[in-house]
Amino acid sequence: MYLHKEIDSVEAVAQKAGKGVSMKMLLSPDESPNFAMRNFIIEAGGHMPLHTNSVEHEQYVLAGHATVQIGDTMIEAKKGDIFLIPAGVAHSYKTIGDEAYSFLCLVPKKEDCITLIN
Repeated sequence: MYLHKEIDSVEAVAQKAGKGVSMKMLLSPDESPNFAMRNFIIEAGGHMPLHTNSVEHEQYVLAGHATVQIGDTMIEAKKGDIFLIPAGVAHSYKTIGDEAYSFLCLVPKKEDCITLIN
């Protein structure tokens, strides 16, 4: 079985943590046998706080710039960058400049416990 969608047809849902953060659930755990695919958008001037997840994250940056903290490392992320964030490693995002920071985020189809650090 296959599934086809257009990204513009998926509604962005505001996220409670951070400022200016929304998410589009591109492929939900109910639609995909092994992974969920999400598109996070952090508006210019926005941020997602330092947190951990109990599952790994694979990410691909679609647009914008952000300071991404992964553990003790700070990275200036840009379009085309790829990240693997292991389970349990603290990470955060803060936009740079006037453009929204947008990235695809794939996670395994497992229970994900999120812990906010600040």
